[in-house]
Amino acid sequence: MTEMKPRTATPPLWIADLMLLLVAVVWGTSYGVAKQALAYYPVLGFLAVRFCLTLLILAPTLRNVLKPEGLAALRAGLPLGGILLAIFLCETYGVAHTRAANAAFLISLCVVFTPFAEWAVLRQRPDTSAFALTFVSLLGAYLLTSGLRGDVTLGDGLMLLAAVLRALMVCFTKRLTHGKAIPALTLTAIQSGVVGIGSLVLALIVGGDALQHLSNQPAFWLGTVYMVLFCTIFAFFAQNYAVSRSSPTRVSLLMGSEPVFGALFASLWLGEHLGVLAWVGGALIVAASLWATLPRPQPRPVPEKAYA
Repeated sequence: MTEMKPRTATPPLWIADLMLLLVAVVWGTSYGVAKQALAYYPVLGFLAVRFCLTLLILAPTLRNVLKPEGLAALRAGLPLGGILLAIFLCETYGVAHTRAANAAFLISLCVVFTPFAEWAVLRQRPDTSAFALTFVSLLGAYLLTSGLRGDVTLGDGLMLLAAVLRALMVCFTKRLTHGKAIPALTLTAIQSGVVGIGSLVLALIVGGDALQHLSNQPAFWLGTVYMVLFCTIFAFFAQNYAVSRSSPTRVSLLMGSEPVFGALFASLWLGEHLGVLAWVGGALIVAASLWATLPRPQPRPVPEKAYA
């Protein structure tokens, strides 16, 4: 008689959903938190502090960096860290020169840009619907910026560039990590190191006010710790945990709420005001992003006709 093995209890689905919703809230609020921290410290210095602290916390994951899996993480993490550095430079400078709500909506365009990045990087032609979704998203971006007081800013352009770079980041991550056993935290630590050290080097090259004495303002340190613990370490862990336990559709729907939380946080916490056109434009961007992530039905095979 065979012995019955006890079944391992599977965590309920609502835990994964809740974690994804928390990631959307955290990432949505990150634009407002970063904008507030940048009032006390320059962009390059802030990035250096944030990601060097992240590297310090994740340093134990680098103990196996000379083993095969660690070397694989290093080969993928260095170039990906370079792309990530460009993304955060655009995002952080962008947030410093535009509204936090605007930044949260514009960055979500990366979902619509991703099929075109796949076309360029992975040679996978986008579906016809991607062109229509791109038009809707760009219309939303136009309405969003038109609904703000004043002209379109440099920050808006930087956020659009960051959205393109995010789309490229996804494709290059797939290209460099596909089929390889790479520890996720080790990869995150290497990428954080590239961003942190790269920002520090750039700050030293730029000179002037790019790197100052660390601020002693509690608001700066609260914002920095929040960005390190929640927007970087927790967000990556929670997303990896939830994606393995939920369906792609549910993941996309929950993560698609990020810009909404960003706009609400900017409105309630920072006192930013969005006009009707801006809200309509933001809604179009979110709708196009969600629609782009929905699975498409596969065409049914045509049955062969039987001939006598």
